[in-house]
Amino acid sequence: MSKQISLLIALLFCVAVSASAQKFGYLNSTSLLAELPEVKEADNLLKAFQTQLQNQGQKMVKDLQDRAADLQRRKEKGLISPKEEEEMSKKLQEEENKIREFEQKMYDDIAKRRESLYSPILQKVDGAMKAVATENNFVYVFDNSQNILLYVDPSLDVTALVKAKMAASK
Repeated sequence: MSKQISLLIALLFCVAVSASAQKFGYLNSTSLLAELPEVKEADNLLKAFQTQLQNQGQKMVKDLQDRAADLQRRKEKGLISPKEEEEMSKKLQEEENKIREFEQKMYDDIAKRRESLYSPILQKVDGAMKAVATENNFVYVFDNSQNILLYVDPSLDVTALVKAKMAASK
């Protein structure tokens, strides 16, 4: 029994020593990304793409509204037969459906463009962070941008190291 207790104490001591030798770090991904020129460029490209699609959608809506108003004027003046009104109403409904489809496709296209613009940047940051962690023997690197950490020693902040690694890899 005494041997088992001694072995358990020795094992706990080894775990404690090994845990105290581990090195931790953190970075703030939000501030890091906000400072990257690549992110600012991606933001601008995405905004321009989104504006272009929105303008196209707004033009489609305006055309539909103009055609609906024209149909209403013609109906009020008695210039259109009930059969023509029905046919034109069906066409307007089809156009409205096309606008809904365009809107959904627009959201999908924006999401795809966002992914294609930001994915390489995030991969680059991840690579730099992993390189810094490896070079500095960090066992864990946390992201404190979500304020999940209750306390961190500022000397453990690896954000500057990651920035330097990214700048060196250009």
